[in-house]
Amino acid sequence: MNEPDRIEDDGAAEELLRRALLDASDAAAVSLAVDGLPVSESVTVVFHGRRDLGTIQTYVTPGHRGAGETIAARELLRVPCDLDLGAAEDRAEAARLYLEQATALRDALVGADTVLDVWREPLEALAEGDVEVERALELRTPLPAFRLLPVALVAPERRIVVAPVCGARTLAEGKPPLGIACAQQDLARIYPLPDDPARCLAEFAELAAEHARELAVRLERQEASVERFLELSGEDPPPAPLL
Repeated sequence: MNEPDRIEDDGAAEELLRRALLDASDAAAVSLAVDGLPVSESVTVVFHGRRDLGTIQTYVTPGHRGAGETIAARELLRVPCDLDLGAAEDRAEAARLYLEQATALRDALVGADTVLDVWREPLEALAEGDVEVERALELRTPLPAFRLLPVALVAPERRIVVAPVCGARTLAEGKPPLGIACAQQDLARIYPLPDDPARCLAEFAELAAEHARELAVRLERQEASVERFLELSGEDPPPAPLL
């Protein structure tokens, strides 16, 4: 994203701040579209504040959604990086803080999606097959951290899921902590964005292989335990323990 686009987006964000109020007395919602993403293509950030919630919650939904467009709750991914305008002394200060914090989140989304795209080729090499882009709010494989974007790379043959994740904190503290999560069934790891994807995937593959070996040994031991128990429960079961 170049600097002219950034300035134009900031102006659009300020305009949205003025006209996207749902109910100025009790609730307000502001949307900010982020386009040109290499994997997600387009997403829309929705900041929603209500007096009874006491927070300005952040959501991300796939696609470019226009101001005033209705978005169902099932289309929103909750991202725990909320706006914090509590330090503002007046409306002008609140607008400035909003622009700073919205920009920090937008930069985080762009950076994470760009890094996810870098992971695609190494994941294809590891999987030795096609890698699918899954744009969904829910994944079948659980992740060890909060999702940042409703998108993931999936290698079906290896059952590996790679997705951007984040830590929970307010945007007043700056850009949220980010990472790339690799998950496979009940195994998951989070790697920092600057890490080399090929190295991370090679390490994850070794961890997955070791985990599979440990699981096989554990299952074999469990089967042997059940077999011994069934033998004990045959014609001559062991005497009951004395109470």
